[in-house]
Amino acid sequence: MMNALNEAAVKNSNLADLYYQMRRVRTFEERVGELFVRGQSAGSMLHLSIGEESAAVGVCANMRDGDTFTTHHRGHGIFLARGADPARMMAEIAGKEAGYCHGKGGSMHIADMGLGHLGANAIVGGGIPAVVGAGLAARNRKTGGVSLAFFGDGATGQGILYESMNMAALWKLPVMFVCINNQYGMGTRIDQATANPRLHERAEAFGLAARTVDGLAVEDVADAAAELIAGARAGQPGFLVIDCYRFYGHARKDKSPYRDDIEEAEGRKKDPVLSARNKLISSGMMDESTLDRVDAEIATEMDATIDFSIAEKEPQLNSMFRDVYAPGEPEPEPVRARLERILARE
Repeated sequence: MMNALNEAAVKNSNLADLYYQMRRVRTFEERVGELFVRGQSAGSMLHLSIGEESAAVGVCANMRDGDTFTTHHRGHGIFLARGADPARMMAEIAGKEAGYCHGKGGSMHIADMGLGHLGANAIVGGGIPAVVGAGLAARNRKTGGVSLAFFGDGATGQGILYESMNMAALWKLPVMFVCINNQYGMGTRIDQATANPRLHERAEAFGLAARTVDGLAVEDVADAAAELIAGARAGQPGFLVIDCYRFYGHARKDKSPYRDDIEEAEGRKKDPVLSARNKLISSGMMDESTLDRVDAEIATEMDATIDFSIAEKEPQLNSMFRDVYAPGEPEPEPVRARLERILARE
């Protein structure tokens, strides 16, 4: 916790902590966008979670050591809320050796077993079934852990979600499905993609405990997540839908031509970070000057992530097979090296 936040006299509420984490996620994502504009990010695609901070922070606030999770392609904020080092995250997004996956995962394939991150996945719904296996392992080993799958509303059109929900319910696994409904699957609005946008009702049909919560209030998200995660630990898998609004396009290059300015202006009024800040001030828990100092300290922290990632080295070409094969297994010979060896004999 930053010094300014420690100085605040906050009683009987964790809203200040939730705000702090959301502000870190928001600022990190802003710096990711800056890295992309500067041409320093690896690859040509990345997806920001600005507007969805309450989902990441509210749910992750209820996770504990031993819990595991998967994320979708818009998962930077979730990983950061779970305790990731933002400098190593930014280095990964920049494709640098110092990143979590040594620069080979980039924005959409970050993973870290130490924090229980089983992997982000660029395939819509691709990470969902992994939590069923992780939940089965946790149950059989009696670890008390819960495994959570984070995904967007677009994944509710994928059959693997329903197979996973059915198996989790049938075997009473410690699993929770978290649908971050940002209203758009790429350029298609949710009410144009499904006849029944009450997504939690689908989970109820499988026997899961299911709820929908408004993502504007991070404390409401945290409360709903606490209830469902506790149930999952006891063998009642859950499904939580968090309604929010995606502030920007599907990917950084997407200018959202499918949304008009009026809709975007209205949607951005559902700002969970600003809402939490206003509540802290209006309730008297924190004053504006203290919050300004918190924001400034976070901005300094996240500015440093860009400097760190740009200064770090790119991975060596001969490291491409590292972490791909089991320890002790011989690595395949790169095509370039094979050709050089063959040509050297002639």
